[in-house]
Amino acid sequence: MNESTQPIIVDLPLRGEWSCPNTPGTKVPSHGTDQFAQRYAYDFMMVDWNRKEQVFFEGSAWRYFLLGVPLNKCLGWGKPVHAPCDGEILTAADGYKERQPVHLVRDLLIAWKNAFTFNPEKVGLQPVAGNHIIMRFGNTYALLAHLQRGSICVRQGQRVKKGDILGRVGHSGNSTAPHLHFQLMDSPDPLTAQGLPCAFTYFERFENGVWKPVEGGMPTDKDRFRLLETEGNVL
Repeated sequence: MNESTQPIIVDLPLRGEWSCPNTPGTKVPSHGTDQFAQRYAYDFMMVDWNRKEQVFFEGSAWRYFLLGVPLNKCLGWGKPVHAPCDGEILTAADGYKERQPVHLVRDLLIAWKNAFTFNPEKVGLQPVAGNHIIMRFGNTYALLAHLQRGSICVRQGQRVKKGDILGRVGHSGNSTAPHLHFQLMDSPDPLTAQGLPCAFTYFERFENGVWKPVEGGMPTDKDRFRLLETEGNVL
């Protein structure tokens, strides 16, 4: 990221090994738009690093293209999502369905439909964000989206500590594969907020066969990175 604004440092909201296909560590706007405060947003996806295609699912790629993949065969689905900082829960929106199975063509068509027809004044935020949480810390707001249906374990008004489990990675809303969408904002409404740059306290990047520590950094879309349970809150 070449912009001069200093990023806000928070903890990575996931544990284990992840990839980041959309990240401000590679380009800004990370999602190609400033809409919905997404300028500096991250998408975290778990992939199989041992396969050349680095797919996000178990089994044949042909099954994914032709029939779809059950959610329980998707590598990141159901993984715990952690609070990136101490804060207060403002929104805990659950109950929105996840599509089963995950199917490339159908999910892309839904994404395209939402891009051209989504009207939040009529249907609210959930058709895009799915099951989601908005939390406040100081004058900053974090959105964690596309969570697993029925997994959100916090409620509006609850105070949480950094590292607390909030929910689980899902495939709800405008999602083409199970993943976590994460962004910081300057106000609690993504429809009117501005996105804020964000970096992470600590993670490890896999380089030349070795895990190397990164402090206050942003993963790129080429990175294999991780945060182990014992490495949370290092700084």
